[in-house]
Amino acid sequence: MAGPALDFWFDFASTYSYLAAARIKPLAAQANVAVRFQPFLLGPIFKAQGWNTSPFNLYPVKGRHMWRDLERLAADLGLPFRRPEPFPQSSLLAARVTLAGLDQAWGEEFSVAVFRAEFAEGRRIDEPATLTAILLGLNVDAKSALDAALSDANKLRLRTQTEEAQRLGLFGAPSFITEGGELFWGNDRLEQALAWAARPQPGS
Repeated sequence: MAGPALDFWFDFASTYSYLAAARIKPLAAQANVAVRFQPFLLGPIFKAQGWNTSPFNLYPVKGRHMWRDLERLAADLGLPFRRPEPFPQSSLLAARVTLAGLDQAWGEEFSVAVFRAEFAEGRRIDEPATLTAILLGLNVDAKSALDAALSDANKLRLRTQTEEAQRLGLFGAPSFITEGGELFWGNDRLEQALAWAARPQPGS
């Protein structure tokens, strides 16, 4: 029988998703939980809540706290951090490339590299040149990857993925959903989500 699994829902514009993406694979391995990367777009979800940008921009006091909190957490984890400009950046193309890559062996590594480029190196992930450089660094054929990402089928796939996130009740990122449907929100809930996912299921 397959072991327990956890869905990791993220948007590349999400600050705390950077921390979760850097942490989740080793922690999941320790918990014997398989992780499924699930990119989606927060924009339509925020729009449904009446927001036209990140809540960290809409509420400046909250935003100032978030940036300082992120600096502290990254330092504690030994992760480099650099505030991206502008914020947020469009994550549309990166999410499309990730979906194409998840069908291959490089999707998860690409995701982590995109977060690192944005939040550790201050690079523009909304620029194709940045994503091309990341792909080449992973020894991936960048043209083929971008062509696959921009196919009509893959564009539809990302829309469907975002609609599924809305159906599941996601309202922010990172979010984690167990096979039993338990939703955990936020980087600080990652360990709890993994522990819940690893629990024996009824009838198992």
